[in-house]
Amino acid sequence: MTVAQTDPDLLVDFHDVSLERGGNLLVGPVSWQVELDERWVIIGPNGAGKTSLLRMAAAMEHPTSGTAFVVSEQLGRTDVRELTTRIGMVSSALAARIPADELVSDLVISAGYSVLGRWREAYDDQDRRRAADVLESMGAEHLADRAFGTLSEGERKRVLIARGLMTDPELLLLDEPAAGLDLGGREELVERLGALAADPDSPALVLITHHVEEIPPGFTNLMLLSEGKVVAAGPLEETLTSENLTATFRQNITLTQDGDRYFARRARRAGGHRRA
Repeated sequence: MTVAQTDPDLLVDFHDVSLERGGNLLVGPVSWQVELDERWVIIGPNGAGKTSLLRMAAAMEHPTSGTAFVVSEQLGRTDVRELTTRIGMVSSALAARIPADELVSDLVISAGYSVLGRWREAYDDQDRRRAADVLESMGAEHLADRAFGTLSEGERKRVLIARGLMTDPELLLLDEPAAGLDLGGREELVERLGALAADPDSPALVLITHHVEEIPPGFTNLMLLSEGKVVAAGPLEETLTSENLTATFRQNITLTQDGDRYFARRARRAGGHRRA
């Protein structure tokens, strides 16, 4: 029996969703909703279930139990191929599949055809203009004629986000986009994502990270995951606290804020680190 979605403005609408593989519970049960204008961050340690949750939001995995709607379509009741242009996904798994000699312009444009790697598609001027626009939005327009394999790690991340934006998706999912970047690359990416978050025409955003330092300005909501369970979820300013981080990472974490950026460290034990 098909269950009707209660609110068509919800791009992600999960009710008691769980995902199991090989008898192991990877994530869940989770109830989670993402609205049109929201920008979500999901934080948790390794193995917390973050990527598993994101793969269900990308319609790449179907839940073992519970009810999951993505862009108003119920997973398990719709052809997921119809959702590929409505959801943008950026991940290291995607990057690993890209041929080193693939031109950046072709890599971005081919997203509109739901393929990876140019084959026999004939691209028109509208395709090329759209690709140029999304590359420019990520500060990567000068890379259009470069081969993907020649790019730095930071350049690759920005090109992949441009590819995710190519189809003008309703939902853009970012799985640890700052992983592997040096300090400069991370800060440039955070700035670009902050600008994307501030643009009212941008899709709803969901960003996975391990680090509060990678939360871009303008993100509105936060979910903290640990061992597949939700520790806390809600508006970022209310949910991102030392207490919630301590419960998530099971260490005594101190959170500080400087303007619109956050920083976390392990709290010192009382009486420790005395000078000789």
